[in-house]
Amino acid sequence: MSDPIPDEIPQEDFPIPLPPASFTFLVLSLRTQAELQLGLLHYGEEEKPEPNLPLARHSIDLLAVLLEKTKGNLTMEEHRLLENSLTELRFRFVQVSDDIAKAAAQKA
Repeated sequence: MSDPIPDEIPQEDFPIPLPPASFTFLVLSLRTQAELQLGLLHYGEEEKPEPNLPLARHSIDLLAVLLEKTKGNLTMEEHRLLENSLTELRFRFVQVSDDIAKAAAQKA
């Protein structure tokens, strides 16, 4: 059996303070991950990244599983955050997919 995770890890091990673990942080982390995979977020002056639709779909599906498995156990605020995140990401997924299809059609 492995050692349990220590309650506190020295802050100097991290360049920025970590937020407390929470349901909200989990949802926002998965949402941000999907947005990155859709190519909606990029940093600084680097080129806009290419979307990775299979990974984005997987992240969106994970949020859908989370919604299904937590039914009846969330506060109204948590439920809205999760449901709104899913709605937005699904909409963005369709937009990015359409943009990719249009770009491919123009190249052909």
